[in-house]
Amino acid sequence: MSGGTGSRGAAGNGGAADGTLRVVVVDDHTVMRAGVIALLDGETGIEVVGEAADGRAALGLVARHDPDVALVDLRMPVLDGVATTTEIVARHPRTRVLILTTYDTDADIERGVEAGAIGYLLKDTTRRQLVDAIRAAARGETVLAPRVAEKLVARMRRPVQDPLTARETDVLAAVADGLTNAEIGRRLVISEATVKTHLLRLFAKLDVGDRTRAVVVAMERGLLRRPG
Repeated sequence: MSGGTGSRGAAGNGGAADGTLRVVVVDDHTVMRAGVIALLDGETGIEVVGEAADGRAALGLVARHDPDVALVDLRMPVLDGVATTTEIVARHPRTRVLILTTYDTDADIERGVEAGAIGYLLKDTTRRQLVDAIRAAARGETVLAPRVAEKLVARMRRPVQDPLTARETDVLAAVADGLTNAEIGRRLVISEATVKTHLLRLFAKLDVGDRTRAVVVAMERGLLRRPG
């Protein structure tokens, strides 16, 4: 639906009187939103009552329609999926949030679950799996894509990760200061290739894929001091 947000079906608050589950779809990709809605159209007992292209618009939809389930993408403009989930859970606890995303790194899964999502699905899910997940989520049951469940189990079984070395911490602190690899090398008197090696190792230890996320995770874990 154009304009980023829209409504479908009857308005008003609360679930449908006939027991139909009311769902909102939140994704910044128009084609993906349309695809999810098409999958759910015609499904007995499920009605898509709204769609949004970003998290801020999604909060308005949830407030207006009081849906049973919100299908929320993880990475979106204005307000991302984690922040959106946190807000929905805090303001509208009756609405269950199902993350529906292409991202399945340990860090992404952990962020989604910690934000309060009742489930975490991947966009390669089938129509039947999606429908079953929505119904399970509405009942208050945790729903995880098989690959996500495997990753969580593996994470629980994984030995404690190696701590960052002093040099890795120095490199990460320099990243937090906004330095390029070449500038980090000059500050620490090491080659740019060595800087890249340290970055790759600390990325693996922190289970992240980029410099910005590495700094965020390190601060969350108390490995770096927050500025100020």
